[in-house]
Amino acid sequence: MRQKRFILQENELPTAWYNIQADMTNRPMPPIHPATKQPFGVDDLAHIFPRECCVQELDTEHDFIPIPEEVLDKYRFYRSTPLVRAYSLEEALQTPAHIYFKNESVNPLGSHKINSALAQCYYAKQEGTTNVTTETGAGQWGAALAYAARVFGLEAAVYQVKISMQQKPYRSSIMRTFGAAVTGSPSMSTRAGKDIITRDPHHPGSLGTAISEAVELATTTPNCKYTLGSVLNHVGLHQTIIGLEAEKQMAMAGEYPDVVIACFGGGSNFGGIAFPFMRHNLKDGRQTEFIAAEPESCPKLTRGEFRYDFGDEAGYTPLLPMFTLGHSFKPANIHAGGLRYHGAGMIISQLLKDGLMHGVDIPQLESFEAGMLFARTEGIIPAPESSHAIAAAIREAEKCKQTGEPKVILFNLSGHGLIDMSAYDQYLNGDLMNYRVTDDDIKKTLQCVPQ
Repeated sequence: MRQKRFILQENELPTAWYNIQADMTNRPMPPIHPATKQPFGVDDLAHIFPRECCVQELDTEHDFIPIPEEVLDKYRFYRSTPLVRAYSLEEALQTPAHIYFKNESVNPLGSHKINSALAQCYYAKQEGTTNVTTETGAGQWGAALAYAARVFGLEAAVYQVKISMQQKPYRSSIMRTFGAAVTGSPSMSTRAGKDIITRDPHHPGSLGTAISEAVELATTTPNCKYTLGSVLNHVGLHQTIIGLEAEKQMAMAGEYPDVVIACFGGGSNFGGIAFPFMRHNLKDGRQTEFIAAEPESCPKLTRGEFRYDFGDEAGYTPLLPMFTLGHSFKPANIHAGGLRYHGAGMIISQLLKDGLMHGVDIPQLESFEAGMLFARTEGIIPAPESSHAIAAAIREAEKCKQTGEPKVILFNLSGHGLIDMSAYDQYLNGDLMNYRVTDDDIKKTLQCVPQ
């Protein structure tokens, strides 16, 4: 009988996160102060983030960083997540490829985001913080942060992108269920939000606007720290539990991936599954291919420029070295709200510069077509974000069909779409459309990036 799912026992869970910065030949350039252009150190970042997260952010020496026992104990509630062989999808595609997916959708919060939320809230609690704040797009991160804050006895405030809040109201309900205060962004509750609304009263919001508001709240509220769902190095570090598990599970399956794929917004789930496998390319000469699947309407990896830019719209964050469309870029109102971000994380931007990975653009309709096929073959309705990874995996499987190569393809199913059914309704009714950003749009927003 062929085995479909591979699951680790609790005593087999990884006990340390993997820090790819220690193994990179060309390490990421540092975040810098927008006025002085001097690199930020731990003390500079620690007035915004929990201090231990700042230490991890800048750590280029330690390849493995121990997971605190308190965090590992919470991981045992839902980890390991299954590695699954997608036999039915393979058969539908009539491909010789072997397709596997890491199913991060099965944890109680429905996505991979909880892996870092627990760690960040733990570190905040350890240093005596009482309040945390954050941004969220589709709401997967906000839901995870709200739960993690409740676990560690913290008060949470979440700024959710306004258009995503309208598209996915039940994710706001989940956050409030766990006790978080939820505000649609841009809002009139912060100076950053007021300024954005003044410039554009109908602004639908973006992750950049929500980050501005959350950072402002954190820096003006006593005993409050900002937590982040993607982009920064320490977030990717925490997510490597995904790939470290997948390594062991692929060994159980007797295979090793030729291609590793994940959807891409700021880089958290891509780094989470890719970095542990990428270390074997860096250290052992492996030739695994790494593909980040981003929306065609927000193509920072394939059409952005590498430069220092703000991580938010208002310019509250340090300047980050990233592939960017410009911090004032206003993404189209696609349903993959977690991918509507203007820039790529610092580590991933450096890896892209060095040719160790590449991005692909996925049109919205192709992503939903892939999500529908996956649902009908594997029985899981994927989040619109995750459907971008599925679409990229299908592209690779189709190539194998043409060449006859039985490649091993691994992708990260970063979350389920059970609260995204209005988007599927629109797709089924023929009401969705593709959006493609023009070169002029990108050129215009890049002109606003600091030189």
